[in-house]
Amino acid sequence: MQRIRRLSLVMLASCTAAWINGPQPPQAATGKPNVILILADDLGYGDLGCYGQQLIQTPNLDRMATEGMRFTQFYAGSTVCAPSRSVLMTGKHMGHTRVRGNASRISGIQTLRKGDRTLAHVFKDAGYATALFGKWGLGEIGSEGHPKAMGFDEFFGYLNQRHAHNYYPSFLIRNGTKYPLRNVAEVEDEEGAGWARQKVDYSHDVIVEKALEWVELNRVKPFFLYLAPTLPHANNEATRGVGNGQEVPDYGVYRDKSWPAPDKGQAAMISRLDRDLGRLLGRLKEYGLDDNTLVLFSSDNGPHHEGNNTPNLFRPGGPLRGMKRSLYEGGIRVPFVARWPGRIKKGKSSNHAGYFGDLFGTVCELTGQKQPAGLDSISFLAELRGTAKQAKHDFLYWEFYEQGGRQAVRFGNHKAIREPMFTGKISLYDLSKDIGETRDIAAKHPDLVAKATRIMDKAHINDPAWVVQGQAADARDGRTLTRQVSGEEKDRTIRAK
Repeated sequence: MQRIRRLSLVMLASCTAAWINGPQPPQAATGKPNVILILADDLGYGDLGCYGQQLIQTPNLDRMATEGMRFTQFYAGSTVCAPSRSVLMTGKHMGHTRVRGNASRISGIQTLRKGDRTLAHVFKDAGYATALFGKWGLGEIGSEGHPKAMGFDEFFGYLNQRHAHNYYPSFLIRNGTKYPLRNVAEVEDEEGAGWARQKVDYSHDVIVEKALEWVELNRVKPFFLYLAPTLPHANNEATRGVGNGQEVPDYGVYRDKSWPAPDKGQAAMISRLDRDLGRLLGRLKEYGLDDNTLVLFSSDNGPHHEGNNTPNLFRPGGPLRGMKRSLYEGGIRVPFVARWPGRIKKGKSSNHAGYFGDLFGTVCELTGQKQPAGLDSISFLAELRGTAKQAKHDFLYWEFYEQGGRQAVRFGNHKAIREPMFTGKISLYDLSKDIGETRDIAAKHPDLVAKATRIMDKAHINDPAWVVQGQAADARDGRTLTRQVSGEEKDRTIRAK
């Protein structure tokens, strides 16, 4: 009888400890690391302190870089939103991926399709809980490309990129239904784009809170969180309507600066993003998940000036030439920071040349799965761990379908740009000597120009859904390159986001 009482007391103590401390992380048993991928929107290579920014405060991201690895030659999938995210999700570069531009919701081409395999599918197959909080842009409600059809257990945020401009919309989307917010619209169309008269619920804050709740609920099993905030993207409609597209609840430490309001907003948006990354990292420590979670941070493309902000003030591209929509380095080279305590060496800077498509191969290796055939993806897990020689790409490739179209390829230290797309003149730069791409050396290196031409021609696989704005038919292979109108417009002007 006494033995039974002692056993009962032990069991009660055990249950009480579990109740007090909460569910314990199972990673020791499963050996599966959690993965959090945070993708900012229109954040430039030089927008963070750890990449040289001097005016905008980003202490948490700077600390993340000192506690992990900072990549100096990492690239987005494209120079605008949707195609960059398509490359990220599918592991295929711009010459092969499904979504190659920003297009009309009605056209139906800006969506992944049944049979497309995403990062989320890889994690699902490995037994992970998966969620996306923030901006998707690759499939609407009822489409084959909806996040729930693309491997995500849970979705909350924006499906439509025009909706994602609006930081005070009347609704967000939770899985397949509208989630009402308390904002009252001044102007808002059927897609949710516009701006508010009464501003109550700041969408970014709501999305982050939902993401933190999801992490708390799923911390007892391996999880993949894709957190895709819209900061610091401009509300383009508000820019045109009221002159300031950098919507934020307050300017914080920048309120007394003598800067114009859009610049205060730009800085405050970036610092708010940094604040919430710090909150997320804090939760990982609180839950005992810090050492078993790989956290990755990047941006979908280069910086913007669509909110009437002043690029010359913050120099968001750092030493790089060009911005969003450009295929110069400033349009596609992005900050990329990786943190994994005990697995990634602290304070390391990597010059490995990788890009968004490489996340697919990395996740396959991390979860012990075979990489599917036909991808343009090389795992960079060896670079993260520093335990083996890192494989390298023969080349990295990009396309852009607006403004007459353009292509770019990086091979070794050399970077070539052809515009207009398919038929234009090629410029050539040596990035090891000219990171700002100020000296075109094409005339001195016809052999390298010829090599770049061969790569560009081979890398592009024609997709009839995607045509180049403003070009006529290409007689070389019968491609029809006609004007395609982006879905962001009600008028005749093509916009990228």
